[in-house]
Amino acid sequence: MKKAKIAYILLWFPKSSETFIFREVVNLRHLDLNILVYTLYGSLEKDLSVEMLSFSGKISRLGVPAIKKIAVDISYWYGKQPKIIRDLFRTIPFRRWRSLEVAGENIWAFLAGFTLARQFAREGIDHIHAPWANGPATAAWVASRLTNIPFSFTGRAVDIHPPDGALEEKVRASEFVRVNTKANLAYLEKKVPLSDKPIHLTYNGYPITDFTASAVKMVSPYSILAVGRFARFKGFPTIIRAVSLLRKMNTDVHLTLAGSGWRRVYFQFLCYRFGIAQYVSFPGFISHDHISKLYQDADLFVMASEIHRTGESDGIPNVLMEALLHRLPVITTDLPQMREVVQDGVSGLLIPPSEPSALAEAIVKLLNNREKALQMAENGREVIRTRFDPGRNHRLVARLFEEALVDKPDTRVDSGI
Repeated sequence: MKKAKIAYILLWFPKSSETFIFREVVNLRHLDLNILVYTLYGSLEKDLSVEMLSFSGKISRLGVPAIKKIAVDISYWYGKQPKIIRDLFRTIPFRRWRSLEVAGENIWAFLAGFTLARQFAREGIDHIHAPWANGPATAAWVASRLTNIPFSFTGRAVDIHPPDGALEEKVRASEFVRVNTKANLAYLEKKVPLSDKPIHLTYNGYPITDFTASAVKMVSPYSILAVGRFARFKGFPTIIRAVSLLRKMNTDVHLTLAGSGWRRVYFQFLCYRFGIAQYVSFPGFISHDHISKLYQDADLFVMASEIHRTGESDGIPNVLMEALLHRLPVITTDLPQMREVVQDGVSGLLIPPSEPSALAEAIVKLLNNREKALQMAENGREVIRTRFDPGRNHRLVARLFEEALVDKPDTRVDSGI
């Protein structure tokens, strides 16, 4: 029996900050699903782990070389599906997008969809999946419209918060939608009411399998760790201000902010402004291979995510799961998705977003009670091991694909090649 082919569309693959998607692809392939990866951009080799660099699966990349093919492919599909082409051009390029970056990504994805459609038809793809709801799902939708190959996508974080200009149409056109938090499930059901397309909750698998418990020495100077992309909804200024308050209270703390992004300059400026530059380290991006050392050496982990005024918001950050897997006590903000990991006072502490004084108070609370902090960290580690078990969760994802592929009539459009 022919094994069904499932196309995964991403911007980049592998990508150092998307260990959860890399692990999903690897595990689904181990479960004997024929996952074929297609990227809208070229290769991205910076900061990749050894495992990512050794990925043996085939990856088809578009990027700049695809530009010369797109016009030909649009012309081909216009000759074959003129009404659909006109509908698509009215739908995507002139939508209102929340930023130029998002608009550029979606317009490129829209154009790339024409080329991918021919490639999918030629290669006999049976199902198209986009692990993100923004550009990758746009390309998947276009390719699906042209070829009649069913598609699905996953909604995670800033790809749906706030929703992009075509989210509702993508949900209604999809075979199914997957989300990775209960918060996202409620969010999408509200954004796209009365949709007859199923939205499934399957949590991500945790990204680290080899870890050593943190020592959590709780000896002055206390080591506070924050890790993440330097995005505007991550709340790093709140953490810096909290450390400033702690220093004024004569609490001897040292903060490590591990991550990358152009906002680093602003964060460093804040540290100098508050007079704490010597108490804050910026080691930059730390690859998946070396991140464990940071967790093992820290006393506390803080995650101060917030909902930005634009509506941008986090999902469940991998780094929060990583910290708990290392039995590191955590403090994070009281947002719906964080409550799916941390129960206040049981598996960590929850604080209001954007309140440095509340964060400083929570840090002192844990520093003054190592035994309680460790017990919460142990509880949190058990939550991650149970709820985010990659074996179990990726089997659930595999089942979604298997159910979508069962007894479906073949209505695919030929590529003409």
